Formats: sequence, structure tokens, C-alpha cells
Amino acid sequence: MDAFQRAVHQLSRLPGVGERTATRYAYWLLRQSPEVSAQLAASIAELREGIRECETCRDLAPASPCHRCRDIHRDHSLLCVVERPQDVGAIDASGEYRGAFHVLHGALSPLDGVGPEQLRLRELVARAGSTREVILATDPDVEGDTTALYIAKLLAPLGVRVTRLAHGLAVGTAIEFADRASLSRALQGRLPL
Repeated sequence: MDAFQRAVHQLSRLPGVGERTATRYAYWLLRQSPEVSAQLAASIAELREGIRECETCRDLAPASPCHRCRDIHRDHSLLCVVERPQDVGAIDASGEYRGAFHVLHGALSPLDGVGPEQLRLRELVARAGSTREVILATDPDVEGDTTALYIAKLLAPLGVRVTRLAHGLAVGTAIEFADRASLSRALQGRLPL
């Protein structure tokens, strides 16, 4: 395999990038100045070195605790639980929510080998006791619903109010792709679980 084929192979590993798109990207890179490729490679390498998991919310950030966890203007008695780091940004962008977050880094999916041990559930239970409400903002699909029900049962002994995002999100929609208005309605209409 030559250098071009290796580049196409590596680029096609990106989500949503097939071989044809990867080939277009490789040709585009060849048409750019050498500095463009060097800067791209350096930024990818720095990404792994410069981003870490926040010790509080488990979001990915350049510092720990992250800027949201340090923000004294947020209502830290509200805790919004999401599956992925990109969901934090989507919910924050709705402008409807100003509480704290907790990132699970996945959803329960036994067929994919993802059980409770692979999620940040221990950390969630440790934080949930000091909150007045936990909002479960997992995806509205089988894995997200299963995860939400599991968490609700896990938190029941703590006596904390547990709610789930309501209407506004279509079933099967990943939160990161939902529009601001839909996320806003879902946060406003959340229901006890």
C-alpha cells in the first residue's frame, strides 16, 4: 500500500467518511501547501495531548475542572446526564439550560459489549446525592431509553427527582443533531421518570 492509499484508508476511518470522500480529501491535501498537511497532522496530535476528561462532569476539556464546572452562575443543583461530550454543547446552545452536566461516554448496549461498568455511573451516583434534580438527556432510542431507566432505578434510593427529556426530540434522533428549538422544547417539557 502506497502513501496515498494509506492516507485514504486512514481518512475513511472517520465517521461519515467513505472511501470516495476520503479520496477527495487526500487529493485536496495534495493540492495544498505542505504547511496545511503539517498543521492538520499537528492539530490532530495535539488533540490527544491537550484534551482530558473533566474530573467533575466527565466532559472533554482542555482543563479539569472544565469551564462549565467552574462557572458559579450555573445552577449546580440541576444535573443533566448525556451520553456523549458533543451532547453537552448541543444542550448548552439551546439557551434553555444553565445547570451542571454529567457525561456517561456511551449508553447501555449489551450487544455491543457496553454494560454499566463501561459508563461513568459510579461518578454520577456520587454527584447525584447533592442535587435537587437529575435530567436524563440520553438519546430517544432503545439504548438511550434503557440507560435512562437503569439510571432512574439506580438513583431511586437517593430520593432525588429524576426527569427525562420530553417531546420535541424525534425518536431515533441523536441529541447532537437536534435543532435548538427542539432541544429547548424538550428541556421545558421534561417529565418525571
